[in-house]
Amino acid sequence: MVSMKDISVACGVSVATVSKALNDHGDISRETKERIRRIAKEMGYLPNAMARALKTHRTYNIGVLFVDDAQSGLTHDYFSQVLDSFKRTVEARGYDITFLNKSGAGGLSRMSYLEHCHYRGFDGVVIACVDFYDAQVLELVRSDIPVVTVDHLFDNRINITSDNVSGMEQLLRYIYEKGHRRIAYIHGADSSVTQARLTSFYRTAELLGLTVPPDYVKESPYRDTRTAGEMTQELLDLKRPPTCILYPDDFSCFGGITAIKSRGLRIPEDISIAGYDGIRIGRHIETPLTTLRQDTTALGVLAGEKLISLIERPKTTLIEQVVVKGEIFPGKTVGAV
Repeated sequence: MVSMKDISVACGVSVATVSKALNDHGDISRETKERIRRIAKEMGYLPNAMARALKTHRTYNIGVLFVDDAQSGLTHDYFSQVLDSFKRTVEARGYDITFLNKSGAGGLSRMSYLEHCHYRGFDGVVIACVDFYDAQVLELVRSDIPVVTVDHLFDNRINITSDNVSGMEQLLRYIYEKGHRRIAYIHGADSSVTQARLTSFYRTAELLGLTVPPDYVKESPYRDTRTAGEMTQELLDLKRPPTCILYPDDFSCFGGITAIKSRGLRIPEDISIAGYDGIRIGRHIETPLTTLRQDTTALGVLAGEKLISLIERPKTTLIEQVVVKGEIFPGKTVGAV
């Protein structure tokens, strides 16, 4: 087995310098670090995880609480992209990730989230795509374990969130500039994200001088194509139907598309639609979806960097809300009127 001493001899530096390079200390140059790490890799050096944990009092294991129907977050088109970016960021810093859920075997299934964290010895936890008002989630957030949340704000916790206010404003202004004046909005279930988008929708409509009849605003759970389709039918049944419909997310748009096509209507010739998220599949359907594309890469990177900072430098890491802007993906589902 290759030791730090072997590497020090090969590099012509002290064992202390090798240790600093491999542990990313800031008092040696980047060039020296890269050279030592390259030689260590070529020699097949593998750090002893147990020794590292004893020395640093950390396990280098991060809990990931992303929950969807599959209890993992992996089937959620939008959050799976955030998770992939987060995973690459923390792994580059030497951390592993473990999914945190209540579907484990044996005694783990009876543990609360917080108990599971203590059992696994997580250095920190990232939380997203969950019921943030669940008692077990609140217990974890209120604990002394470093936590970063995505798309939900708690007091005294770092939060990484998309700029839902400016995002909705950008989207509505884009549609307005295409000539639309009868714009409906099927929003998601109540949450801080929904509240921000809905408030921005009404505020932007007011600034633009748009009238939004009560019948033009509907609710459908996020990623629920069936309900989104039903709400679309209700909007199309109005005496004066909208010329454009906004959906809570891109996935929900598929329910709307099915409902619209069932009436023999064309998108965007007869009615326009727009989503929110920017998932990949929306760019590859027959008529690419117009949407507000959220920066999932930046969200994941920032969540990883902030959580590691909180773990490694708790006294100097600022507890803050980090807002990430998105951008319009024009697509072809919003036509000019």
